[in-house]
Amino acid sequence: YYNEYKSYLRLVMPNIKLQSSDGDIFDVDISIAKQSGTISTMLEDLGMDEDDDDPVPLPNVSAMILKKVICWCKHHKDDPPKPEDDDNIEKRTDDIDSWDQDFLKVDQGTLFELILAANYLDIKGLLDVTCKTVANMIKGKRAEEIRKTFNIKNDFTPEEEEQIKKENEWCEDP
Repeated sequence: YYNEYKSYLRLVMPNIKLQSSDGDIFDVDISIAKQSGTISTMLEDLGMDEDDDDPVPLPNVSAMILKKVICWCKHHKDDPPKPEDDDNIEKRTDDIDSWDQDFLKVDQGTLFELILAANYLDIKGLLDVTCKTVANMIKGKRAEEIRKTFNIKNDFTPEEEEQIKKENEWCEDP
């Protein structure tokens, strides 16, 4: 009976196994997993489907980050697809919904790993919202403040820095 029950469950709630870089296996609804362009392509190219018991390896995503990505995808499963990029549309950074703002209240390391995972997994909505979060961290800050926020070492000599300031005077506030 177990195999029949297992087959029935797959018809009702088809799942797929995802394997993180550290070997953890996540059993995920296939419609959630397919929010990732990378996973969708893997499934099509490799001829995999929900009947396969082999996990889909995700060597660039740790278990901690994959867990967060799955959580984000579950929350956004009913979102309409993002429109294709239009270079003529000005990008906004003030349109992050409150759930995403709370979800992204994480340390910088986690935020940057989420950006890398969203990029690798080709999840446009997550990539957009994580990058907007970083853009908001930078917006309105001077170079010194940005360096401090992101712990970036200033490797310019005072002369080089002065030259850069002169070359970019046009974009400074009056």
